[in-house]
Amino acid sequence: MPATDELTVTTATPDDWQQVVQWAADEEWNPGREDTACFHPTDPHGFFLGRRGNRPVSAVSVVNYSASYAFLGYYLVHPDLRGQGLGLATWRAAVPHAGTRTVGLDAVPAQQATYRRAGFTPAYETVRHGGRPDRDGTPPPPEVVPVTGSHLDALAAYDLRCFPADRRRFVTRWLTAPGHTARAYLRDGEIAGYGVLRPARTGHRIGPLFADTDRVAEALFDALVATLAPTDEVFLDVPGPRAGAHALATGRGLTPRSHTVRMYTGPVPPTDQHRTYGVTSLELG
Repeated sequence: MPATDELTVTTATPDDWQQVVQWAADEEWNPGREDTACFHPTDPHGFFLGRRGNRPVSAVSVVNYSASYAFLGYYLVHPDLRGQGLGLATWRAAVPHAGTRTVGLDAVPAQQATYRRAGFTPAYETVRHGGRPDRDGTPPPPEVVPVTGSHLDALAAYDLRCFPADRRRFVTRWLTAPGHTARAYLRDGEIAGYGVLRPARTGHRIGPLFADTDRVAEALFDALVATLAPTDEVFLDVPGPRAGAHALATGRGLTPRSHTVRMYTGPVPPTDQHRTYGVTSLELG
């Protein structure tokens, strides 16, 4: 990979990436505790680390999901070393990994102008809601069930309706990772939605939360938070166009905490956007 002055950019191992996850935590992105183990196998050649000597100083991920779609995240430079061009050099070494694919990302406010100059166009805002969710103690309806291995094929097919690439292997890891809690909603034996709750550096995050209707999304959300202690905080990243999803978050007592902007370099990949009540991760889409 190219070197700029003292900077060398190489692909990162899962162990290398733990430093980047710590940077993300320091930026209050609140990464999940098992995120690296789930993310890295999706595209092991898509995680890039800049070093000066043996010291990690910069990072970016460019994960290829398919022949037509990639997602960029973790664009970070150590706070003591910003303003020296390290981020741009790392970017230039990493972005060619996507080839001619459409690339998506979720931009923090401070980086939106940078991404525009790189050819990204904003599509919509995503709002992170957080807090201690209200709950009434009502048991979940019988249609909400714990996810088992027998559901994986149907869940992967449902996920493909909501995400612009087939990510079956990732979904399998995400559903079964240590500490992750997954629930599916079955209507006449067919998947009508699913959600995953995972432990994060602070509280827990829900994502994805995909559902056919508001009622299904509410039932899945309630079933997931019912597994937590009353003092646990929950965070949900809601796409801006989804009024029903924002109503779910605020109706359960969560409040807006931060926002990002979804941006793309090319055509917006087609998905059933009306089924998205919470994105999987701002770092991997």
